Amino acid sequence: MTTVPAWAYERLTVHDYDPNWPQRAAETIEELLPHLRPWLADGIEHVGSTAIPGMAAKPVIDLMASVTNLDAITTHMELPTDWHYVPPELDGRPWRRFFVKTNPQATHRQAHLHVMTAGHPRWAEQKNFRDALRANQERAKEYADLKRRLAEEHGNDREAYTDAKGEFVARVMREMGQGQERGQE
Repeated sequence: MTTVPAWAYERLTVHDYDPNWPQRAAETIEELLPHLRPWLADGIEHVGSTAIPGMAAKPVIDLMASVTNLDAITTHMELPTDWHYVPPELDGRPWRRFFVKTNPQATHRQAHLHVMTAGHPRWAEQKNFRDALRANQERAKEYADLKRRLAEEHGNDREAYTDAKGEFVARVMREMGQGQERGQE
């Protein structure tokens, strides 16, 4: 029987913006580059709410990497021990490979790495959603308010929290003239 790690069911909370988040993202990208470099296509991007200046967010750095060979990532890439692979059958998003960086005790999430094949539509959607929030402070505030409310309602259920954000994300994507898959982070 496999023990479920503490970070897998850690209660999610939304925090005020931390001006250190961009630096943490840059440091995490530097940590990942040597491990991903053989397969990188379009680089590593800081996405998610911690990438939006001034925005409240879960204090988890979301990074996204575009690669030439998704299968090679899980069979050949070796990350430091504080990174944990979440297989697609658990993640529920077969178009990506998902990794979670934890604190040394493996009790809290510090970063997420979303890896997808170069050219996947999700790559542009994630970047465009981030950029839409960066460009419109009213939209970003609306999203931050929604995230705070949903964290109160669904703090113990990350999937319900993510699903509940879906209508807002879909609306923003429609306004931008793009589609949207389930599971926008």
